Amino acid sequence: MGSGIHEWPLMFFTVIGQSVAGAFVMMAAVLLSGKLSADLNRRVHYSMFGLWLLMGIGFLLSTIHMGSPLRAFNAFNRLGASSLSNEIASGALFFALGGLYWLLAVLNKMPAALGKLWLIVVMVLAAVFIVAIPRVYQIETVPTWNNSYTIINFVLTAFLGGPILAALLLRIARFDLQCIRRVPALSIVALLVSVAVAISQGFDLASIETPVQRAVDLVPDYGILMDIKIVAIAMGLGCWIMPLVARRNPSVLNMIIGFLFVFAGEIVGRGVFYGLHMTVGMAVN
Repeated sequence: MGSGIHEWPLMFFTVIGQSVAGAFVMMAAVLLSGKLSADLNRRVHYSMFGLWLLMGIGFLLSTIHMGSPLRAFNAFNRLGASSLSNEIASGALFFALGGLYWLLAVLNKMPAALGKLWLIVVMVLAAVFIVAIPRVYQIETVPTWNNSYTIINFVLTAFLGGPILAALLLRIARFDLQCIRRVPALSIVALLVSVAVAISQGFDLASIETPVQRAVDLVPDYGILMDIKIVAIAMGLGCWIMPLVARRNPSVLNMIIGFLFVFAGEIVGRGVFYGLHMTVGMAVN
């Protein structure tokens, strides 16, 4: 009980998946802006490989949770009727079409007009995937998960991990992050919402209990862990924002450290989420 570390494959898969989806939306928006030189456009496409590498790692980790990679195909058995099937299908479609777009683009086989339409379609799939993940955990018999906090916290991951991952990959491509200096404000708002949600959920946990279990006992260090999460994310965003405030581009090293801090904070928060698993039992008071 407590950290939810026993579900580490799902912790990493969900955080990676939503961060990659959020990052893709931001990178696609940059590409669709039409303001990149041909050389910079090519470098941004090359750096996008980082998204598909991380997504591949995420899916590999998700199969570990199933015990055997071959069982992953069973997740498609109830497509449309099962939230799990919908999650895997939307993620796989996002991964496949996004990866195929990247391959054709770097090989210069993607027509310009088709490329723009393709990017928009994959952006929509990314959004669908982001929303599909938390719906898996809307389970009536798990009162600590079957609430709006689950959806909000999961979606916030895309707004916290996504932009800074995209900024890191754009910086690797030598993109001037001063051109998108207002984007970090989106992550700051997401962080403030995350703080409010953590406080509100902390109070609500006290009202969830069964004759044999209380929600507050599942994660006795809830407050401390949430503090660690918030501080880590704030430090990570600071690595991105402070150089921009000083009117200079963050270094690649700065962005790597920043992303790792944000990622670590989200992993801590996701661990708390899985640690809060409990079933209704006989009744919920």
